[in-house]
Parts: sequence; C-alpha cells; structure tokens
Amino acid sequence: MSRHGSLMMDKYRLRSAFAALLVLLLLQAGTPLWGDTNEDRQAGNEVKSWQENAVNYARLMSGVKWKPVAAGMPKRGGFFEKGVEYQGVPYSSVKSVGRDIGFDISLNTFLAAVENPKSVLYTENLKGKISNAECYYGKVCSTYTSYALQCAFPYVSRHHGPEFRDGVSPVEPQLAQAAQAGDIIYTPPKSVGAGSHIAIVTEVTRDNDGRVTHVRVEESWPQTTKNTNRSAKQFDSHLASRNNKLYRITDLEDWHAGNAAEGFRFPNFNEDSKRREINRVLLLDLGDWVPYDKGQPVKFNVMDKDSQGVKSLVIRRGDTVIEEIAQPEKGVLERSLATCGDYTAYCIMADGSRSQACEFSICELDFQVPSEKIALGESIELKFTAENIKVAAVHVWNDDHMRGRSYVYLTDEDRSNERVAIPAEAFQFEGETQVWLIGESKHGRLKKRHDILVVE
Repeated sequence: MSRHGSLMMDKYRLRSAFAALLVLLLLQAGTPLWGDTNEDRQAGNEVKSWQENAVNYARLMSGVKWKPVAAGMPKRGGFFEKGVEYQGVPYSSVKSVGRDIGFDISLNTFLAAVENPKSVLYTENLKGKISNAECYYGKVCSTYTSYALQCAFPYVSRHHGPEFRDGVSPVEPQLAQAAQAGDIIYTPPKSVGAGSHIAIVTEVTRDNDGRVTHVRVEESWPQTTKNTNRSAKQFDSHLASRNNKLYRITDLEDWHAGNAAEGFRFPNFNEDSKRREINRVLLLDLGDWVPYDKGQPVKFNVMDKDSQGVKSLVIRRGDTVIEEIAQPEKGVLERSLATCGDYTAYCIMADGSRSQACEFSICELDFQVPSEKIALGESIELKFTAENIKVAAVHVWNDDHMRGRSYVYLTDEDRSNERVAIPAEAFQFEGETQVWLIGESKHGRLKKRHDILVVE
C-alpha cells in the first residue's frame, strides 16, 4: 500500500474511534446524522455476513430484467433491441460523463429511464466520447464488484488485490475446492496498458461428501452481466488460464481502508432492493428519482400511456408551485430551473385526479484548482461550492499510473469551510491527473472534473 494509503488508513482508524463516540452521543441526544445513510437505513435489519450481502448485492445488478421501449440504446457493436428482454444492467464505463448504476443513480432510476423512449438511454451515446463506454447508464467489472463488496466509491479492478489493499490475500490452494462465496477473481492485463478484469464468486455447490462440484462466478461483461456456473474442473482450468488469481478478503474493514458504504447515502442497497412503480404518465429525460446540475435543462416527457387525458403539468419545489402548464401535448417539454432544491412534477388528469409524481433535485456542485500545473509531490487546496448536495470525496486519478489513484474523504469542517486539502501523497506521478469532486444529493451523486498536469 502507498504511503498515502497508510496515512489515510491511520486517519481513518482515528476518525472511526472518534466517530463511534460521537455517534453514540448524537443518538442519545436524538440528533439525526448524515441524513438517511446506509447505517440509518439498515438499523434494526437482520445482521448478515458481508459475504452474504456481497452475493445479494451482486445479484441485484445481475438479476434485474428490463426491456427497451425504443430503438437507439447503444451497446458495444450496435444497439439493444426494442421489445427484447435483457437481464443484468448494461455494460458501460460511464466515468464522469454518464452515471454508474448503483453508485451515481439508483437501480430504479435506470429502470425508469428504460420506460421513457425520450430518455438519455436512447438519445445519448458515449461511444467516441469516453473509452469502453456506449450506454449513458451502466456498470463495468470493477464498479460491479465494488458495489457488491459494499464500497462507498468504486476501486478499479487491479486495486482489489493485495498489491494495493490490506486485508486480502491469495486463496490457497488456487482450486475450486478452496473457493468460497465472496471470493474475487482477478485477471491481469494481457499487456502493458491493457485492461484488467475482476469478478466475484457468488455460489459454491458441494456434494454429500462436502466436495465442491460447481463454482458460480458473476461479473459485469458486455453486453450486460455474465453468470457462469462452472464445474470444479472447469473452474480450475479457468483459474489456470491467463494467470487468473483467486483472492479472499480476510478483513473487510482493512480492505475498505475508509472506503465503506456505511455513513454515505450511496450505494443505497435498500433502495436498489425494492421495486418502485414506474410512472406511466410522466418521466424525465434522466428517468426519475434523480439529481440534475444547476443550469442543466430538465426534459419532461408527457407520455399518458393509458390515454387518460392530461389537463395540466405541475412543477413544484417543495410545497411551492413553480409552474403549471395548461393542456400540454404529448411529448417533451424542457425547463431550466435556476433555484436549487428538491422538486416534484406531476400531471392533473382530465378527470381531475393527480398522476404519480416524478421526483428530482436541482443541485450546484463546482470547484476550483489553484493551478492547471503543479509540481510533483505538491499539496494543493481545492475550493468548492455546493448547494442542495453534500460533498463526499475527492478522487485523484493519474492517467498513466495505476498507483496514482486515491480518495480523500471530506470532513464536516472541510464542508463548512468549502475547501479541502489534497495531500502531496496524492500526486506521486508525473503526467495528466484527473481530479474529481463527488457530491451526494437526496436522489443520487454528481461529479465534477478538472485536469491538472503534474510536472517534475
């Protein structure tokens, strides 16, 4: 682990001890914490092992079924077919351009966008804009396993293993007979600069004598997800190919190193586990239950799929009616909403009834870097603005060095001061370096990016 990682780990443990005492005092006083975090949502739920949860969370993404309602939803090598049922979320490396299902938006937001023929799933294509991406909403292997393993923010595939993480080691022997649910399989890159791969074991089947007969592996893979139940012999052959490694996380807290979903709003496993009713009258271009950047147009698609007749479209911010549009025709209406807040939009139907409401947030998130060029090993301070969204972390990412990736988690003091220090350890390598600011709203995450050139 890098020195920066060790420093972050020491800070995390100190903060954890202090946070535990603070949480106890706040709970005794009846004070709400972060605001509907995973800890809040899971309080009182049946306690399961993290391995059981990992399997369940992986299957939330691999088991979901959906059917495109229009043509034009991109995938690798073409488009998903209208009216054909697919299983598993789409494969797409959305990065900071689109949105990752589970980390940036809920699974229900994706399913709502599927039902809107005018949503970004059908009108946007990331191919050519960002590598390894087509669909505007999606997951890749590393975000799939990071979600299953209850990370707050995704690790890239090679950062799952012992070269980069504590609390994880190779399984011995590297055979099906030693495999357990929750183990991960790492496939190294074929060559320098090529991509690596990560997958998760979700089921181990044994015979009456306790011998492993089959090992099920699930992973994010073009075009959606891949679910393979190999015989023990096939699994052993799979491990032996391409120098695959079977790893076991022995201490999830050490492996997370502060990057645990508890204490953050997302991933929201409870929300992703339930199925919301999808609006048949009105949907947004981003789906439903979703955040928008301030100044980003909101496109309302009046669909009225059951032909009830629409008398008006009402847009509210909290309890205040912002606009009521009389006799809207079927199709898309676009509005720019300049005031941050939590919004709803619904239709008044011909019989006077009110349709199901769409829910969304307008948020402001931005930041400044002190310079577009900094010296190797230099610390910097970022100044940011945030309204109706809580800044959660900064991700520093060097384009050319896998070790040049780290997260800095914000404190309440950082948020109050609207600035955060990025330590020198985050800038260990020369070259183009991406700096992402990540914020969490009620309905999802937003990310902003600036690039810095690190020079000797």
